[in-house]
Amino acid sequence: MDRSRTTKKAAGENSREAKSLNRMNNHYQQTIDQFTRQAASFSEAPEIRDETAWQLVVEFADLTAEDDVLDVACGPGILACACAEIVRRVTGIDITPAMIERARDLQARNKQNNLTWHVGDVRSLPFADNSFTVVVSRYAFHHLRNPLQVLREMKRVCKPSGRVVVIDMAAPTNPQQALALNEMERLRDPSHVRALSASELAELFSSAGLADPVMTSYRLEFALEVVLGGSFPSNGEEGKDAIRALFKESLHGDSMGLNPRWKDDEIWYSYPIAVLKSTKEG
Repeated sequence: MDRSRTTKKAAGENSREAKSLNRMNNHYQQTIDQFTRQAASFSEAPEIRDETAWQLVVEFADLTAEDDVLDVACGPGILACACAEIVRRVTGIDITPAMIERARDLQARNKQNNLTWHVGDVRSLPFADNSFTVVVSRYAFHHLRNPLQVLREMKRVCKPSGRVVVIDMAAPTNPQQALALNEMERLRDPSHVRALSASELAELFSSAGLADPVMTSYRLEFALEVVLGGSFPSNGEEGKDAIRALFKESLHGDSMGLNPRWKDDEIWYSYPIAVLKSTKEG
């Protein structure tokens, strides 16, 4: 056996693993930084708080008064607090302390006593197997470097016959549009990794060992300048100007699949949102 070759191979594998770990940790900190800065604008954005959108999710998840819900990457607690109006108990977990502070504030304003919050890593949920009847995640998967890992964790903590629900931005099926959308989003928010298409999200369920999901969808309307007002590109105003230019170009041909248009002298656009639900088999 060539020991030097074996040693070099092992060293190369260790180096790749170390680099991968560094990228994961850097992204982890980048996500916390972005959402600490975005906490105020994100939690108060009318589009994020849109009642029609979260009501659709609540109904789609078939929530009942007996349910015990986990909201994974819960952000400012908007969906968790909406679920708490119906179910027995809701637990929210997020890596960003500033978001959990916002969630607690919302709970206090709503005078709700059936919610519990955790600051923690959704890649390894700090809950026992089969703990919840419904496990949900909204607007988070496009920030994850390994969404399958998180979905497997969601399945693990879900009880047999419980529901796993994922709501996220869905990339266009057109590869060029999907590429352009993801490049713009990474420029706008450096914690963005990749928006998956609805079919790619469905494939995650299969890979996680869940039954084929049932799906629905909706669109979230935004004014570009409102979004940029709560965005923090790594290159500041220069990045915002570059995003404005991308949207102006996309007015002719919709290069990002976001249906951009002029409305009241502003550029408006809409994110396509996919909603997927699967029942965990016993």
